[in-house]
Amino acid sequence: MNDPQGMTHPLLELCYLAGSITFILGLKLMGHPRTARRGNFIGALGMGVAIFGTIFFRERPLSPVVAGWLFAALAFGTAIGWITARRVRMTQMPELVSMFNGMGGACAVVIGLMEYPNCLGESGPRLAVLAGIVIGSISFSGSLVAFLKLNGTLGRPLRLPSYNFLNTVELIGVIALAYWLWQAGPAPFPLLYILLAAALLYGVLFTVPIGGADMPVVISLLNSFTGLAAAFGGFLYSNYAMLTGGILVGSAGTLLTLAMCKAMNRPLSNVVFGAFGASSNAAAAGATQARGAIKDIQAGELAVLLNYSQRVVIVPGYGLAVAQAQHVIHELESLLERRGVQVKYAIHPVAGRMPGHMNVLLAEANVAYEKLVEMEEINPEFERTDVVLVIGANDVVNPAARTSASSPIYGMPILDADKARRIIVNKRSMNAGYAGIDNEIFYHPNCSMFFGDAKQALSDLLAELKSIS
Repeated sequence: MNDPQGMTHPLLELCYLAGSITFILGLKLMGHPRTARRGNFIGALGMGVAIFGTIFFRERPLSPVVAGWLFAALAFGTAIGWITARRVRMTQMPELVSMFNGMGGACAVVIGLMEYPNCLGESGPRLAVLAGIVIGSISFSGSLVAFLKLNGTLGRPLRLPSYNFLNTVELIGVIALAYWLWQAGPAPFPLLYILLAAALLYGVLFTVPIGGADMPVVISLLNSFTGLAAAFGGFLYSNYAMLTGGILVGSAGTLLTLAMCKAMNRPLSNVVFGAFGASSNAAAAGATQARGAIKDIQAGELAVLLNYSQRVVIVPGYGLAVAQAQHVIHELESLLERRGVQVKYAIHPVAGRMPGHMNVLLAEANVAYEKLVEMEEINPEFERTDVVLVIGANDVVNPAARTSASSPIYGMPILDADKARRIIVNKRSMNAGYAGIDNEIFYHPNCSMFFGDAKQALSDLLAELKSIS
C-alpha cells in the first residue's frame, strides 16, 4: 500500500514518471531488430531511475541497517544477473527467460504474503494482494516447469487420467478460495498458505502436459502472467512505474501469445485448459510412419548447386543455435551474395524455443535485419526459389501441417519450403524434431539430406564453395 511516511516526495513521483516513459519508449524501440538493443537499454535505465528514486527520495530516510541490507541485495542480484547473462549460450536463452520470468512471479508472491496482514480491512488492496499471490504463484511454478522442460530435465509431456477435468477443478478451486478470502476479510493465515499451495500446484499442472513444440507460446503466456502480477503490486503501492511496467509486460505478452497461437493455428483456450500440445497416440503413430526413400547430398555437390543458383532461402532452426553455426551461415551468405546469388532468411514465428529466438541468433552474427523475412512475406517467393537450405529446422517446414489430418501439427501455418525447386535439409540424423513427428518433406523427390553437425557441415560447404573459381 502507499506509504504515507515515505512515498510522496515530488522527486520520487518524477522518477516514477521518468521510469514509466522509458518503459513505453523502450518497448516501442524493441519492436524492430535494428533498435531493440537500444530499447532494452533505455528500459533498464528507467528501472534504475525508479529504484534510485525509491531508495533516496523517501521523506523518511532508511535506517543504516535496512539500507545496508538493501544495497547488499542489489549488488548480489546485479552480480548474478550480469554473470548469468554474459555466460549464457544462445541455446540456453529460452530457459534463462523462463527462469527470470519465474523470479518475477516469486517477487509478486513475496510482496503479497508480506502485505496481506496490512490490508485485511481494505477491500481494494486485499484484492490486489490475493491476485498477486495467485497469478505470481502460477507464473513461478509454471516457469520452473518450463525451465526444466527446456533444459531437458523433464522429458515427454505428462498427462494424468482425466487431466482436463482435474485441472479445471483445480483452477475453479483456486479462484473460489481467493474470492472467499477477499470477501471474508480477516481470515486465518493457514487458508492463505493453502491458497498459495493450490496456485503453485495449478502452475505445475498447467505446464507439465505441454508438448515441446508448443513451449514458445507457454513462455509468452507465463510472461504475461508475471506482468499482470507486477501490475497488481503497482496498484497496491500506488507505484506508477511498477504499474506501467506490469501493464506493458502483461499486455505485450498477451498480444504475443495470441499472435503465436495464430501462427500455430490453435486457440488460446487450449492453453488455458491444458489441451495445448496434446495429440492422440494414433495420430502420433500415423505421423511417424516412413514415407519412402531419402537422398543425401555431399558438400561438394551442394557447393556447385548453390554457386549456380540465383535465389537461395535459408530456413534457420534450433539446430543452428545448438551448433553455434550462426557465424558460419552468415559467412556462407556473404560469399554467395558476392557471387551474385540473392540470399534471404525465412523466419517462422515459432522457430526455436521462444519468440524471436532466430532473430536474436542471427543478429548476434550481424546478419542484416532486412534479410530476415517473416513467413507471410517469404511464402509467395518459394516457388521462384532455386534452393531452400533448411538448417536445424523441422516442424516449421513439415508439409503434414497442410496434408495430413492425423498429424498433431495439422492446420499450423508453415514455411512453404517444399514448393522450391530444390530443398536441402541439414540434420544430424533422421530423428524426429521437437514435436516428435516425422517430416514428410524428407521424402519429397526434390529434397536431399545434408547430414552432419550444422557448424561442421556448413564449414565443409563453405570450403568447397571457396574452391570453386
